[in-house]
Formats: sequence, C-alpha cells, structure tokens
Amino acid sequence: MKIGFIGLGNMGYPMVENLIKTGKEVHAFDVTENYPDGAISCSSADEVSKGKDIVITMLPSGAILSEVANEIIPVMDEGSLFADCSTIEVDTAIQVSKMAKENGLDFIDAPVSGGSLGAKAGTLTFMVGGEETAFVRIEPLLEIMGGKIIHCGPSGSGQAAKMCNNMILGATMIVTCEAYGLAKKLNLDHKVLFEVVSQSSGYSWTNNVYCPLPGIGPQSPADNDYKPGFSAALMLKDLLLSQKASEVVGFNTEMGAKATDYYSRFCDEGHGDKDFSSVILPMLEK
Repeated sequence: MKIGFIGLGNMGYPMVENLIKTGKEVHAFDVTENYPDGAISCSSADEVSKGKDIVITMLPSGAILSEVANEIIPVMDEGSLFADCSTIEVDTAIQVSKMAKENGLDFIDAPVSGGSLGAKAGTLTFMVGGEETAFVRIEPLLEIMGGKIIHCGPSGSGQAAKMCNNMILGATMIVTCEAYGLAKKLNLDHKVLFEVVSQSSGYSWTNNVYCPLPGIGPQSPADNDYKPGFSAALMLKDLLLSQKASEVVGFNTEMGAKATDYYSRFCDEGHGDKDFSSVILPMLEK
C-alpha cells in the first residue's frame, strides 16, 4: 500500500512517524519541508497524491483543505481513498466528499481528539464520517495512529462529532480552572481538590487526565510550562466552528457561546500559542 500524507505540523508529523514505525511506505508533503526519518519527501501536493492508494490530509482550515482538494483530486487514481483528518466546517467536508465521488474516489472526514500528545503516543480518537466501505478501508491505518476509531455516520458526521466534543471540552476546561481558582481563595489545597474531584461527581477528562495545574495528577502541558498540547488558538478555532454550525441549524448553545467568547478574549490578550489549559493562569492571579 502506498500512502500519501499532506500536512506535517504538530499533529501530522507524529502521525506519519507512527505509520513509518509499522513499515508503511509514506510519501509526504508539507510547505515547511520538515519530514520524519523514513518518509519519502515530495515537492508538491499533486506529486504526493499521484499513484497512491490512500491520501491523508491534516491541514489547518477548511479553506486550505478546499485548495488542496482542488489540486489533488484530479490527479488521484480512480478508486483510491482521500481521508481528511483536519478539523473543518461540516459543509466543507460534504463539498469535498461530493467532489471526490464525482472523480471516482472514496472520501472520509476523520478529525481527531487527543492533541499532539495523543498523536505522538498513537492514542488519538478518530471520529469518521463517510460510507461504510471507505471506513473499512481506512480503519487499519487509523488503528496505527489512534486508540479509538468511531464511525459516526455519512460524510460530515466526523466533523459534527468533533465540534460537539470540543465544545464540551472548552467549556469544561474553563469551569475546571475556575474551581481551582476558587479553591485557592477558600484556602483549599489543590491536591486535596484533585483527589476529591477525581473520585467524585465532578470527574472529568480536564481534571483527571489533563489537570491544568502542574504537579497534580498525570503529566500534562501544565507540567511543561503550558506548551501545547492543544493550543488555546486551536480551541478557539473549534469553538468558532461549533458556533457557526449552531447558527446554521438555528440551535442556541449558550454555554458554548460563552466559552467561545472566553477563549477569544484570552487569545486576543496574546495567549493563543499556549496550551488551552493555561486559561487557569489569570484566574490564579486574582
């Protein structure tokens, strides 16, 4: 199997590394020309896509995906599979899917959860939208890069699942940080709070796995000076996608909107490049 991979940023680079570790032949392209050992570098997106059985993209936005799709879909072999792992708008995923099908290709949208730590560890969760036959084709590769693969439904369903998940994540992180800020004001030891919450009804991934304070719970970006991880800017991007989708379908997501506003202000203050859990820092200064 020949695999093409486009987009080797914080997520794509370790994903390619994990594919190579299992002996897969991976042809890669990125505008930064930064390639893992063992990857076969290509000079353009169309070069990396020609003659490949599967082409995987991991890109920053729906607009960039659309540009890349317009470039690579015409040169991909009929019957090959186009798998996009970017986090983008639902309607963009559906549009690219239609374009791919018109050109005789299979397509899936397969955004991920787990951040760069999960990408490095090969424990990402993939939320897959697309036809069952396409899902079966890509599943063995996703299992190399991830720990959980969920087929969510037709094209666009993976993106819908991702934005709903990250709306929960963004709002939950804020209230988790607020709880630790309140604990400080109440003179409650943070380690005691972690012990209580991690075994009580306040249990959450943002507390138990990704605690926003250093030296408490499992290793997290808080223990590495809040280097992402998953940046506040990317969290804002995903929250904005959720709000756009909410407007399109006419459904009010009040807490999601508040979380979006919070991260927007946080990024405007110059913190977008830090891990999204760093929203706790100004709370502890109050």
